[in-house]
Amino acid sequence: MKINHLDFEQPLVDLEEKIHDLNQMTKTSNVNLSEDVNTLKKKLIQLTSDVFSNLTPWQVTQVARHPKRPHTLDYIPHIFTDFQELFGDRAFGDDPAMIVGLGKLLGRCVVIMGQQKGRTVSEKVYRNFGMPKPEGYRKARRLMQLAERFNLPVITFIDTPGAFPGIDAEQRGQSLAIAENIYTMSQLKIPIISIVIGEGGSGGALAVGVCDYLMMLEYSIYSVISPEGFASILWKTSDKASDAAAVMGLTATQVKELGIADEIIPEPLGGAHRDPVELYTRLQLTLAHRLQEISALNTKERLIKRRQKYDDIGKSQWSDIPSTS
Repeated sequence: MKINHLDFEQPLVDLEEKIHDLNQMTKTSNVNLSEDVNTLKKKLIQLTSDVFSNLTPWQVTQVARHPKRPHTLDYIPHIFTDFQELFGDRAFGDDPAMIVGLGKLLGRCVVIMGQQKGRTVSEKVYRNFGMPKPEGYRKARRLMQLAERFNLPVITFIDTPGAFPGIDAEQRGQSLAIAENIYTMSQLKIPIISIVIGEGGSGGALAVGVCDYLMMLEYSIYSVISPEGFASILWKTSDKASDAAAVMGLTATQVKELGIADEIIPEPLGGAHRDPVELYTRLQLTLAHRLQEISALNTKERLIKRRQKYDDIGKSQWSDIPSTS
């Protein structure tokens, strides 16, 4: 039996099953159970609100990786029209873990890119679990340069545990490909908006995440390393991932407080996987509005603000540093 829910969602799943059973009984018998159903629905809403308003950083991480959570290819057809996917880096081959293409956002032509994790076992293997190799990043860079040539804004969806760390990726220049993307995005004269829709991990995320405006979905995470990787380095075991998440500052709220994220996009009650259509509509309108604002800036002003945004990350005032005396 497939598990499509998290441990802390079990009480919600139990209530949903009760509601489903009562609805089925109403259909197959002459007993009217609508009042009981409505009572349980109200209880479900309240319980969902209680559960998701008190999530720990590790639980937020689990929601960001939820098996039912929408991925890049779920968002694209609901937010954009006339999407045309492009393939290949013109050097080695194509990387299915990185989706790139052209589309329209409420009539405006844009370049779209993002990692794709896959959902079934075969899809996950095909997409390499959303971990791009150098050809994926070079494919993205090719589209960035295309966007610059035709003056098209770039919108990126971030959803990756990180760049693929395999030997073949290193042999083909993984770190160089990431560095070239970061440099290219820092210099592009066109507007760039990035959205963290699941997990944003390390340079694998930053390689398509240098932007004018960074959005994060409410239950997404953004960090220099995964909690498991952090725990493996600090405590020599990934079993302490929940402890690592508690101190990493990786939730959307924490990342915004650090001045890295510019906006948090609220998710439907219980997370994006419970009502993705509502989120698609909300994100489409927000993207169009933010793109209009960023496009109103002249090129020089936009590049200065982008450079300043990243220069300011990690800065500390002398007054913030505790005295050692």
